[in-house]
Amino acid sequence: MSYKCVICSKGSSSGNTISHSNKASKRLFRPNLQSLNIIINGKKIREYVCTSCIKSNKIKKAI
Repeated sequence: MSYKCVICSKGSSSGNTISHSNKASKRLFRPNLQSLNIIINGKKIREYVCTSCIKSNKIKKAI
């Protein structure tokens, strides 16, 4: 399974780490994903959701 938000499809993006000597090496910027029980189409499913979707109430949490 890919490291992606189920709601907004936010995923990893790549870039560079710049050292003190200005040498660049590749790195990943990963979103803050949380594994939650959510309700999708009337079913309770455990999925990865980013924290921005949780804060903006784009999901319905399953209890």
